[in-house]
Amino acid sequence: MAAPATPQPRLRHGAPPLLLLLTALATALACHHLRPRHATFPADSLRLLQAMAPSPPQTCHHQHAPFFPDTLLHTDHPQQAAATALRILQHLFDTLSSPSSPQHWDAQARHDLLNNLQHHIQQLQQCLPANGTLFQGQRARNLLLTINKYFRDIQDFLRTHNHSACAWDHVRLEAHICFQHVNTLMRQMK
Repeated sequence: MAAPATPQPRLRHGAPPLLLLLTALATALACHHLRPRHATFPADSLRLLQAMAPSPPQTCHHQHAPFFPDTLLHTDHPQQAAATALRILQHLFDTLSSPSSPQHWDAQARHDLLNNLQHHIQQLQQCLPANGTLFQGQRARNLLLTINKYFRDIQDFLRTHNHSACAWDHVRLEAHICFQHVNTLMRQMK
């Protein structure tokens, strides 16, 4: 004999907004534990970035060097700030871990910086929804496209200048600016 079917509760029309609200709350609480670690991350990263190449190999002037798009700093939602910071850090990790990085960079400082980046990326990934809902909507997609274009421009810049030590030093300076802006985004997560 089959067990009697129990009626399944039906979600009302107000349930999807409620589920989104609960997801946002869970994400905010998941990111709450990161705040003490956020305080030292930018300073540690900047120190390691400086230690990688304490003095530039030479002065050089490049035309059409990429510049950080300030529009990325104008997020009106703490989770969007976290998602933007995460995407920037992922691109920085990919760029700085390139095998074509200059030989004159201090290998231990670079290794420590990449470990620091990877650890912080993992921390941010844990506190954001895995389904990518934060990059939905026109404004969010524009942010994602802007980040991707900025780092694509950095890669093009390196290729155009044959991955020279001078071009890499400019990229290191751009990374410095990125870390400062990631710090701003992290403050918006509060």
